Amino acid sequence: MNLESVNEILTSIWTVWAVLIFAGILFWAWRPKNRKRFEKDARIPLNDED
Repeated sequence: MNLESVNEILTSIWTVWAVLIFAGILFWAWRPKNRKRFEKDARIPLNDED
């Protein structure tokens, strides 16, 4: 194995890993279970507790 083939393999592994992490974040963010929490958090700047 030369350096170029190792670099190609590592690049491929990095790409697959990044796509899996991105898909996991999307799955977590779009879960219906998190909807109420995100709606509540989105209203934080509008809350006036004075």
